[in-house]
Amino acid sequence: MTQKIAILRGINVGGKRKILMADLKALFSELNFSKITTYIQSGNVIFDTDGKAEDLALSKRLEKAINERFGFDVPVIIRTANELEQAINQNPFFKGDPDLAHLHLTLLNEEPTPENQLQLQTYNYEPDKFVLDGKDVFIYCAGKYHESKLTNNFFEKKLKVSATTRNWKTVLKLVEISRAAPTPGAPGKGWLS
Repeated sequence: MTQKIAILRGINVGGKRKILMADLKALFSELNFSKITTYIQSGNVIFDTDGKAEDLALSKRLEKAINERFGFDVPVIIRTANELEQAINQNPFFKGDPDLAHLHLTLLNEEPTPENQLQLQTYNYEPDKFVLDGKDVFIYCAGKYHESKLTNNFFEKKLKVSATTRNWKTVLKLVEISRAAPTPGAPGKGWLS
C-alpha cells in the first residue's frame, strides 16, 4: 500500500460546493482506499492506495467519483508526504520569513511546458513574489492571500494546468499527520479524523 494525499480545490468556500468531510471519507472508502483521514473542511484527504495508478490517473478517478456523487466538478491534486516534505525544504521564502501567514504553496497537477514556464517568469506583482519549481509554486504574499493577484486562476491560465493552493500551516500539518500514521503492525498514533 502507498500513502497519498488528495488536495481538493474550491470546496466549502462561501457556502458553495459543499461536501461534508464524513461524506468525502465515505466516498474514499467506497473506492477501496484505506486508512482515510481528512484535515479541515477545505478538502485534504490522506489515504492508502494499492499504488498501481499514476497520480494524474488517480486524480481523474477521484474527480469523476466526486462529480458523480456530489454533482459538481472538483479538481484534485495528488501528492505524497515525501513530495510535500521536499517542497517544505525547497521553499525559498520559508527560510527567509518566519511569519508563516505570508507563505502559500500552489500545487499543480502536472509540470507545465517549458514555454509556459518561461511565459510565467515575465510577470511581476511585487511586493508579492512566486517561484515555480516543477509542480510547485512557492508564494510569498506581503499582505493577505485573497488580495493577491497570484491566485489559482492566474497560475492555471498562464501555465495551462490545474492548480490549488494551501497556506503554509496546512502544508506543514499535512506532512505531520501523514508522518504520524502507523505502519502496519507497528505501534503509533491513530489517524486523526
